[in-house]
Amino acid sequence: EPLPPPLPKKELQRAESLPEPALAREATPPRTGSGRFIHPPSHPRYQAGAASSSTPQERPCWGHKRPLTKSQSLGTPVAWKGSSVLWASPAKLTFTTSDGELGGLLQSLESRAGVCEVLVGAQGASLARLSTRIQEALLGKEDQQQLLAAELAGKKWADLRILEKEPCCEAGDAWYFQVAFASGQTQLVFAAKVLKSHSCSLAVQTSLGVHCSIQRVISHFTDSFPQELALPRNTRKHRQSQSREEDTALLGSPRVLQVLLSPEIPYQTLADFVKESHKVHKTSPGHYERLACLLLLQVCTGLEHIKMQNAGQGDVCPENLLLVQCSRPPLSQQSRQTCPGLSLPRLLISNFFKAKEKRRPCSTTQEQDWTEGFSATSSPVADELNIGMLIYTLLHVDISLEKALGFRCNRLPEIPSLSIYSTGLKRLATLLLHRDPCKRVSVEEAKSILQVLLWGPRQELFARSKKTPDLLQSWVDVKRALLLLKFAEKMTGFGGSPTLEEWLCCQYFKDVTEHTLYQVTQALYT
Repeated sequence: EPLPPPLPKKELQRAESLPEPALAREATPPRTGSGRFIHPPSHPRYQAGAASSSTPQERPCWGHKRPLTKSQSLGTPVAWKGSSVLWASPAKLTFTTSDGELGGLLQSLESRAGVCEVLVGAQGASLARLSTRIQEALLGKEDQQQLLAAELAGKKWADLRILEKEPCCEAGDAWYFQVAFASGQTQLVFAAKVLKSHSCSLAVQTSLGVHCSIQRVISHFTDSFPQELALPRNTRKHRQSQSREEDTALLGSPRVLQVLLSPEIPYQTLADFVKESHKVHKTSPGHYERLACLLLLQVCTGLEHIKMQNAGQGDVCPENLLLVQCSRPPLSQQSRQTCPGLSLPRLLISNFFKAKEKRRPCSTTQEQDWTEGFSATSSPVADELNIGMLIYTLLHVDISLEKALGFRCNRLPEIPSLSIYSTGLKRLATLLLHRDPCKRVSVEEAKSILQVLLWGPRQELFARSKKTPDLLQSWVDVKRALLLLKFAEKMTGFGGSPTLEEWLCCQYFKDVTEHTLYQVTQALYT
């Protein structure tokens, strides 16, 4: 009898976890002519041009779409997109990323150099996230500030509790008083900024958004000045000077004044700081001049933000630059070289001009002569000139042009060399105050020079190696990794919140590129 037909064999489907050889070859990152891997577009320094310059053949491994295998394990942490898998970019890699996803990424890299590029991208992304968290800790959450602004809308002096009858700070354009406001179960303390005149460009200030170096206004009102508040009789003469009769009326009888509420409470102005720091500058020049660099850096970042908003111009005369005390780190975290009487405060630009508004009149013959020396080729009191003059002010060098007899010969007052920062600050002042506007450095370039003065690279880096973009890029990669390790080690110690200086350092290393460093070091060390 004929045999029955054989039963069909059951074919088992194997779970595929390894990429096909052809796919592994396709996912290899492209190399440049020098044999280096092309940097991932998710890395901060290549974000701008990667999207437009990459072709389908040049896509890095984490952007390669891999066809789905015949079987996928449940819970495999891959990004699904239609019928393809998109490997995670280095910016999204964390310690909790699954080994399955890491395995797929690592197998597509054929050498240790590719792994290094992934780590560099992950470190840059981690530093950016860390910078954002520190900024939130310094400034508070923006959504909470918006809710508070809505709660304070329409409130006046009667709704506030005055904590101090004397002003906590007097600036050139305003007095500041500490006031409290009950928000639910919480008592919030603010600075009430009482303007000396009605020339404040409030519209400019409120349009600038949130920035660490810009004074925030969460509410404002116009009301009669409370009689229980005391104003100093030896009040400073405002830049936009009032008449003597107006001053008498202000101090002698109630007057309707404009008031701004700000969450930052200043304790002094930069002008006060300079007057009180002569002794510290002499006894601890290294610490003081580093502090001066950090204050100037905050001025530059604030002016840069204002310029990007295209809303107006900030007034950076020392009498209107406010200092706000930050919480000091524990004694165990303070450097032995740190002077106990000086800690880095936040610096706030608090007065603004409209874009085409007539600038304030010069307050001194010195400033008038300085402005006229450049008026033939530039607008008066330009930001670059203001920063240059601030350098001399902070270093306690008399910049009056009456005494600087060689100014007309393009010579500036001499800055004594007291620390490792003196020469760099002198070079920066020369570049900012150059008679030819085309040869002056911009505010953005001044910011970069100050960052290099503070955190490097210093000139000794190039003592044994020729300065090249590759050397500078390697320096940036190493410093980024070490900075992240520093934060990790700090968390295992006595804790404490990251400081303002650490945040400024994060801002530098998350954005800097080897090309910027090459140009800045050329200008600074040549």
